[in-house]
Amino acid sequence: MDFFNSDMVHTGFKIAGWAIVFGGLVYIPFRRSPTAAQAWILLFFFLPWVALPLYLVFGNARHPKWRRERITRLPAILERTIAEISHRSPTGVDVLKTRHRITARLVERIGHLPPVHGNEIDLDGDYNRVVDRIAADIDRAEHHAHLCFYILQDDEAGNRVLRALERASARGVKCRLLVDAVGSSIDRHRIRRRMKKAGVEMHLILPWRFLNGATRLDLRNHRKIVVIDGKIGWVGSQNMHRIEYEPKTFYRELMARVTGPVVLELQAIFVGDWFLETEEDIGSADILPHETTREAAVGSGTLLQVMPTGPDFPDTGVDVLFTDLIHTARRKIALATPYFVPNEELLNALSTAVAKGVDVDLFLTGTTNSLLIDLAQSSYYEDLLEAGVKVYLYRERFLHAKHLSIDEDIGIIGSSNMDRRSFELNSEVTLVAYDKAVVDKLRTIERDYRSKSRRLSLEDWRQRGLTRQIAENATRLISPLL
Repeated sequence: MDFFNSDMVHTGFKIAGWAIVFGGLVYIPFRRSPTAAQAWILLFFFLPWVALPLYLVFGNARHPKWRRERITRLPAILERTIAEISHRSPTGVDVLKTRHRITARLVERIGHLPPVHGNEIDLDGDYNRVVDRIAADIDRAEHHAHLCFYILQDDEAGNRVLRALERASARGVKCRLLVDAVGSSIDRHRIRRRMKKAGVEMHLILPWRFLNGATRLDLRNHRKIVVIDGKIGWVGSQNMHRIEYEPKTFYRELMARVTGPVVLELQAIFVGDWFLETEEDIGSADILPHETTREAAVGSGTLLQVMPTGPDFPDTGVDVLFTDLIHTARRKIALATPYFVPNEELLNALSTAVAKGVDVDLFLTGTTNSLLIDLAQSSYYEDLLEAGVKVYLYRERFLHAKHLSIDEDIGIIGSSNMDRRSFELNSEVTLVAYDKAVVDKLRTIERDYRSKSRRLSLEDWRQRGLTRQIAENATRLISPLL
């Protein structure tokens, strides 16, 4: 008798398969949100032998033990930098409206950084100009240049920044560079050799390793941060690669250039990220400039606040802020994101806002660069349209910008998408501006989006083919896992 075709082996596989299913039923719900747990259990039920290795690799949104040990030491590292920020610049909570004061406290509770006075902010959505401006700021650096990017490539755009770092290092500026090991996987080794030769200190964020404290491929640092001399900062959605990242796909982004005390908050995030990769505490006083004084900052400039989120800040995610802000809106909400796979709370918040009479615009890219995300994202369109949300599909380029405006006086610019990856898995950075002038600039950008977008109608959307609807519904079942 052929043992491998025997009934005993067949029965053994069936029993093992059911054991995997029941094990998933017991284990998964305790470590997942209800929607994510349901998606995993569904996958375990239908494909247990596929689900088990996927869950072992991607199912637990936790860093390995060695990383968690560093995270426990992170608050002490950040505390010194944050204390220095508070000493040099007053917080701005007291001057905010009551509802904004609550928001500021929530942001500080999540990311541990307060709102600060005395800043200037410039929004720039011109892709190539942003690259040139960042390179020019590096060229003006006198003491240090700190950069953190999810994607940095050795192409015409990335090279402009890399050459600026080489020039800065050659004149004695301390240059530190962090790039995500997966996001920048194509060119990371070549760039690292080049930077080492130039004297630029570069580290990969969470390089994948299988043994000795394995790291996960899907827990990534998605931030885009530039800090020059502790005086100039950049934050937003734009990576450092050419505008045509995929063939015939041209990116549209939004970045914020900031000066003032808020730059020190970006500096604090970089200090934390640097420590997590190197165990080196670079948060000394010499990277915090002395020009900002309490007297000069009080009541002046734009009130800004930075919020880091991600597995390194495990208390809660950026989705809590988005959902809370949407609930506070009284007149107008405009949201731009390339990836929209919302959780139930965010979806309900948008629907509730419309029911209260709030005008809600949602700007999405016409086609994403992922078929699964395309299907999952579009599975929510009918719900949104029925609720009264105005959905605009941007046609001119790939809309990669990520921002949110609430009424006339709160604007959000950052690196976070509206999906589970940004809510739970990625390290993100969000800039909150409590300022009408910033919202006015966002409104101008939104009007341009609207002029270059196709507005979806509920009637037209319902005419899509049955095959497409089935594919959307099937993908939606696993959307909490995307």
